[in-house]
Amino acid sequence: MLEAGLWGFAAASALVIGAFIGLLGSVPRRFVALAMAFGAGALISALAFDLTEEAFAAGGTLPVAAGLAAGALVFFAGDQVLHRFGAARRGKRVRKADGNGPAIVLGALLDGIPESVVLGSTLLAGAGVGVPFLAAVFISNVPEALSAAADLRREGHRPPWIIGLWVVVALVSGLAAALGNGLLGGMGAGAVPLIQAFAAGAILTMLADTMIPEAFADGGDLTGLATVFGFATAFLLTQVS
Repeated sequence: MLEAGLWGFAAASALVIGAFIGLLGSVPRRFVALAMAFGAGALISALAFDLTEEAFAAGGTLPVAAGLAAGALVFFAGDQVLHRFGAARRGKRVRKADGNGPAIVLGALLDGIPESVVLGSTLLAGAGVGVPFLAAVFISNVPEALSAAADLRREGHRPPWIIGLWVVVALVSGLAAALGNGLLGGMGAGAVPLIQAFAAGAILTMLADTMIPEAFADGGDLTGLATVFGFATAFLLTQVS
C-alpha cells in the first residue's frame, strides 16, 4: 500500500508542477489546450494497451464488459452529483466560470481518483507499476493544473493558497492509490481484470466528457493532431517497456 501511495503521489505531483508553471508565467491557452490533447491521447493508448487488453487477456469478455460499463456509469453519476453542488462543467457551455475556481479543483480531484486507483491496482499482479500509464497520467496532469492555477489567480486567490490546494489534491490522489491497492488486493487476483476494466471505463468517460472537449475549445483544429501524437508516444512507450 505504501508503494502504491507513493506512485500515486508521484503521478499527482505533476498537478503541483503545473500549478507552479501557471503562476510563474503567462502560458498561451492554446499551448495548454494542445498539451492537454496530447495527454488525452496518451491516456487513451494506456487505457487500451496497458489496462483493457491486459484485463481481457486475464479475465475474458465478461469482466471487461462489466467493468467498462460499471466504471463509466459510476464516473457519470459522480460527475452529475458534483455538478449539482456547483462544480463547473469543463469542456461544455459553462466552462471555468468566474468565482468557481475551487469547483475546478474539485473536478480535477474527481478525475484523478480513478487514475490513482488504477496505479494502485497495477501493483496487484506483482509486475510493478505500469510505466506507460504512469507517464500518461503525469503528462495529462500538468496542463490541467496549469490552466486551473492561472484561473484561480485571476479570481484573486494568493499563490501560496493555490499551491497548497494542489498539494492537498496530490496527497488525496496518493491516498486513493494506496487504498485502491489495499482494499482491492483483498479481493484476490481474479478480481484484477474487473478492477482494471472498471477504472478504464471511468477514465475514458472522463476523457470524452471533460479533457477532449476542453482541449478542442482552446486548441482548435490542431487538437486532433496533438491527440494522435500523444497516443503514438504512449503506444511506443508501451512496446519498449
